[in-house]
Amino acid sequence: MSYVIGLDIGTTSTKAVLFTKAGQVVAECEAAYRVYHPEPSWVEQNPIEIEAAAIKVLKTIVEKAKASGGDIAVVGISSAMHSLVCMDEKGNAISPSITWADGRSVQQAEAMKATNGVDIYLKTGTPIHPMSPFIKLIWMKETNYLPYTKAAKFISIKEYIIKKWFNQYIVDYSVASATGMFNVHTFKWDEQALAITGIHKEQLSTPVEPTYVCEGLVNYVVSETGLRSDIQFVIGASDGPLANLGIGAISPGDVAITVGTSGAIRQMAAKPHTDELQEIFCYCVTKGAWIMGGPTNNGGIVLQWLKEVVGEHQMYLAEQQGESAFERLVQLAHTVAPGANGLLFLPYLNGERAPYWNANARGSFIGLTLAHKKEHLIRAGMEGVIFSLLTVSEALERLAGPAKNIFASGGFARSPLWLQMLADIFEQEIQVPKSHQSSAWGAAWMGLVSIGEVKSLTEIANYIPMEKSFIPNDANRKLYQNLYHTFKQLYEALRPHYQALSNFQRRH
Repeated sequence: MSYVIGLDIGTTSTKAVLFTKAGQVVAECEAAYRVYHPEPSWVEQNPIEIEAAAIKVLKTIVEKAKASGGDIAVVGISSAMHSLVCMDEKGNAISPSITWADGRSVQQAEAMKATNGVDIYLKTGTPIHPMSPFIKLIWMKETNYLPYTKAAKFISIKEYIIKKWFNQYIVDYSVASATGMFNVHTFKWDEQALAITGIHKEQLSTPVEPTYVCEGLVNYVVSETGLRSDIQFVIGASDGPLANLGIGAISPGDVAITVGTSGAIRQMAAKPHTDELQEIFCYCVTKGAWIMGGPTNNGGIVLQWLKEVVGEHQMYLAEQQGESAFERLVQLAHTVAPGANGLLFLPYLNGERAPYWNANARGSFIGLTLAHKKEHLIRAGMEGVIFSLLTVSEALERLAGPAKNIFASGGFARSPLWLQMLADIFEQEIQVPKSHQSSAWGAAWMGLVSIGEVKSLTEIANYIPMEKSFIPNDANRKLYQNLYHTFKQLYEALRPHYQALSNFQRRH
């Protein structure tokens, strides 16, 4: 058995990556699925479509590698956090999968912040925000949401896949933590949170270690994927801690920065830390490790928005020449000096999570003049994402200590321009691994640990080939220092107006 698979169930797609046991990528496959918006601020997906994507990528990757079922030692699973699916007594989904980006429960989040929010956060480590299944369940209860009234179980999309493939209701500690109803100190479902949502712990899955092994893969998945029936799947964790593992950021002072559609900064800790400022999350991973950090709603989605708004010509040229429209946008940004000629972008297109946890925040270009062109807008957009990440980093540093090593992963790690911005704005060296599939490699490694193929999680540091590093440019660093000071002040200045604007948008 020469290979191991990391199955990464993401927000917009599912990926399967086939690795050698030394961490070399042999083959990879990605299948996207639709995101539905049946009402303003609602963000839903179809669990059946996500399961189909997972089966498709596993089938494709086995075929690509020309690997027989016996060549694959184990499959480890990673998934995005904060999804919520209502299930009936027969194990069928009776609601869509409501994603982390869903904003229907803004009012419930604001009410909870004003009452029991601090107490719940200090126990669960999940900030009070519409992303949280805890807040979503309160919305379901208060609106008499029909699937809620009929549900036998409330689960995440990873739990849905495991239920379908192995007929078990189990959840790893990190995904359980991300519900906002799991006590990070006792490793049990929190009775106060459950009482507020109106559900009981029997309606939730059984929490297990990330090394828990699932066996007995159902026949239809065996026949469609080509995997053998006795292959072991390891439950793994959420994509955040697995990205830290897969990039080697597992020691004190090691910080991982991941930017895909959204973004996050994370650091592993030997014990949980929460405080009343509620700026960062703190989730269990194992009974001896916690992941601390903060997510931003607005990562690569900013570049996607810019492509649609100002990138029509670049999209046309890219299509004509078989190139990436995103690469053409980045090339335009490269023609502009750092600082975008005094143009700043507050990238809160989708509200914001850490460190403000303000679902009403809105995006803003500040400093526009007649001298600014589309390339300035693009550069300012990219810089705004990094400035926003720095605000999260400052909150994390307050509780977890300063960053000694910074590792970058995710889609943005393919962009030298974005990585240089990161080094300049953070004023630190940025290390980049050869493989950008850090969550998948973390899931795969967790699988190898679970079946005894490797001895420990920390050994992974010996199996992560590094690509390059980016060193801060001194002149750029000083320029960005000044702009960042203004960036932070702008959020505070505009915050009183976000509520009025978001209320107007909801009404119209």
